[in-house]
Amino acid sequence: MTDVAEKELAPERVREMIEDGAQVVDVREEREWEAGRMPGSIHIELNELTPRAEEIAKDRPVVFVCRTGNRSGMAADAFREAGWDAHNMAGGLVAWVESGMPLEPEDGEVYDRMGRPPG
Repeated sequence: MTDVAEKELAPERVREMIEDGAQVVDVREEREWEAGRMPGSIHIELNELTPRAEEIAKDRPVVFVCRTGNRSGMAADAFREAGWDAHNMAGGLVAWVESGMPLEPEDGEVYDRMGRPPG
């Protein structure tokens, strides 16, 4: 089982985990996903996670992401309780971008849930 201290991961640690084979699941809404996302992530909206759980491998770590880490934190907690090696990226995609990490597409942006670009 995962150490409590490892539940919330800094973007740099998430990048290392991805390099080691972790999967990334973006739980944001479709319009947020289309605006910009982490390279290599898969998209499963928060409200679709339960019926689509089988799409997330249980034999390797999974990092859930959203805009700021709130929605993905709920997902990580639920999946951890259900037996996954699940984590949340602290600060979400906002922190990812602030750390200098790339988005797809190349000109991607992190949109808020109302469809507006950040401030």
